[in-house]
Amino acid sequence: MTFQQLEIGDYFRIAGMISDCVYRKANSSHCSLNALLQPIRGETEVTPLTFAEITNYFALKQEFLQSLRQ
Repeated sequence: MTFQQLEIGDYFRIAGMISDCVYRKANSSHCSLNALLQPIRGETEVTPLTFAEITNYFALKQEFLQSLRQ
């Protein structure tokens, strides 16, 4: 699937990237990574996240933020 085919608000990873970075489609030419907008080409191959992967992502993020409070 390409970035262009995603709906605004969809979470995804960039295909072929080793890192576990999770992006969100912000508009037709930008995605967000940790609330920072990043330009991206429409033909970039992406892997959409499933509901379970999104849930896990937010659980891990919440866990990390909780650990900072301690």
